[in-house]
Amino acid sequence: MDLGRSWPHDGRRILGPSKTWSGFLVGATLALPFGLLEAGLILAAPPNLALVPRWGPSVLAAAPIVALVTYGAMTGDALGSFLKRRLGRPSGARALVLDQLPFVAVPILVGAAVDPGLFVSVFASWEALLWLVVFTFGLHAAFNWIGFHAGLKKVPW
Repeated sequence: MDLGRSWPHDGRRILGPSKTWSGFLVGATLALPFGLLEAGLILAAPPNLALVPRWGPSVLAAAPIVALVTYGAMTGDALGSFLKRRLGRPSGARALVLDQLPFVAVPILVGAAVDPGLFVSVFASWEALLWLVVFTFGLHAAFNWIGFHAGLKKVPW
């Protein structure tokens, strides 16, 4: 993604060799059906058992939030890599907070800035944020493990 360029202030790669446009686009695009499935499951839950607010009146209406979350998550992942490079961590090095937090925080912050009426109504409760964090951490770990064992990733995190 950084086209081999280095950050002028420290001479290190901007993102590192493990961040590619194909990985960004494939990762976000493959996550879309899972996000839509989650939106459908939220809609199917009886109101008295719903853990989080509905993302829209239908799965199709939830698609903009799902797209923003998936592409925002991949942007957050790239931001985490940028921060890890500035801290002197090599590409592929594990950094527990920087590997997950931007992955969750960036889509929420961008969504709140782009469409606060829509996004704040979905993520305004602590239950919704907790659900997103737990679900994201779990899926992030699972898909990284799968990608590693499928030979698509060099490290399982």
